[in-house]
Amino acid sequence: MSHPSHRLQRMSLPEAVAASLRERILNGEFEPGEALVQEALAAEYECSRMPVREAFRQLEAEGLIITKVHKGAFVASIPPEQIMELFELRAMLETDMLRHSLPALTEEHLLVAEAKLQELDHAYKQNEITRWGALNWEFHKSIYAAANRVQSLAIVAGINVQIERYIRLQLLLNQTFSTAEAEHRELLELCRARDEKAAVLLLERHIINAGRELVASLQAKKATK
Repeated sequence: MSHPSHRLQRMSLPEAVAASLRERILNGEFEPGEALVQEALAAEYECSRMPVREAFRQLEAEGLIITKVHKGAFVASIPPEQIMELFELRAMLETDMLRHSLPALTEEHLLVAEAKLQELDHAYKQNEITRWGALNWEFHKSIYAAANRVQSLAIVAGINVQIERYIRLQLLLNQTFSTAEAEHRELLELCRARDEKAAVLLLERHIINAGRELVASLQAKKATK
């Protein structure tokens, strides 16, 4: 059985292997619980096992894979209750960042947010699945840019990497683009108006409802297997 070619971008070999494997995990090519075999991947990428091993370490730090002694590496599987916990963490941290950001948001910040939102809407309409997660985070990050909450941003960015594959799956299953688009647009307008109370409430509802819908979708999908 022949394998598709996976082009590596210009970066260090371990970083390139990690980037390729990350995308393959996020797009569902490797499913939760599936074994990742160093030798097979090294052959596929035409490299030694060392870059693959380094890539595994990077992806394990991101929470995308786990390694078991004497058993090897596996794609991480997150139980539904832990997925909801991640969304609850997002809601706590992101609403805090928005509160700190709103008073300092400039017109330049808002223009960046508008541009990111247009890119995200275009990606939804063109079904550009590989761009959804990154652009969604870029939009959210743009309205927190003035908060100067570096550690909070880093933590939420890590959470987004862990749940992106599930968000892609949810959007594919439910086609909930219009809801996400409308809520993002309303959130941006509330930021423009500097309406902190309404913006924070909407952001919290947006994140928590997304988590609940995602968990329900995953449980429904599991029940049909």
